[in-house]
Amino acid sequence: MKAAKLSDRGLVRVSGPEARGFLQGLVTGNVLTLEPGEARWAALLSPQGKILFDFLMSVDGDALLLDVKADKVAELAKRLTLYKLRAKVEIANVGADFVVIALYGGPVGEGATDSRHAEMGARLIVPAAGADAALLTLGGDHGAADYAAHRIALGIPEGGVDFAYGDAFPAEADMDLFNGVDFKKGCFVGQEVVARMHYRSTVRTRVTKVLLLDGAAPAPGAPITAGDKSVGTMGSSANGVGLALLRLDRVEEAAQAGLPLKSGETELRPA
Repeated sequence: MKAAKLSDRGLVRVSGPEARGFLQGLVTGNVLTLEPGEARWAALLSPQGKILFDFLMSVDGDALLLDVKADKVAELAKRLTLYKLRAKVEIANVGADFVVIALYGGPVGEGATDSRHAEMGARLIVPAAGADAALLTLGGDHGAADYAAHRIALGIPEGGVDFAYGDAFPAEADMDLFNGVDFKKGCFVGQEVVARMHYRSTVRTRVTKVLLLDGAAPAPGAPITAGDKSVGTMGSSANGVGLALLRLDRVEEAAQAGLPLKSGETELRPA
């Protein structure tokens, strides 16, 4: 097992007697069925169904912790507060108090199991003051880059690099494939749009794993073309594997025409 300190992650804590019901009516994941020891992917959407924030939800006693990008913590806490109205909940930015550690690459005996994929490992949340000591007991810090390579190899997208906040629907970010959307839980913000795309099979764009056949790894956001047509944009990459946001119909057309996918001088092959 490996451990990696994720300095780019922060936490929002939602507590109070109505915390679960409050979040249940807002986010894409099922909060009511979330059990201790699980980290479940979910998102808060715009009314138009696009991802504003994505996070891993876990149970902390009677409260819920939302493990989110560090630069989105304050914004997420503010947005949830706008929805609070008279709900008996407390919403707190606790990003400075705790550190998120990823456990992966082998059997994991502690933390909250990341339910996005059977091989994703777990998330361990520890007080900031004890983070270094915790990492020592776990065999040291293997680094966020090593964990990112593990994530990319499994095809798991990350918000802000593999898809843009405010611009991608959950299906485009593969949230429907990695347990990030519960279509049976009932209403949530943007639910009608998300359900319509799902049941009518109208998803044309998805984050897709690609192999980098030659050349340097393209930077996130670099355009991908087939001949003279744009087919998508590059996301994160490591060790010859990348994630790309691709127009599936155009990729199929390129395959039928025998045209390679390229980003700059690098040829890509959907995996």
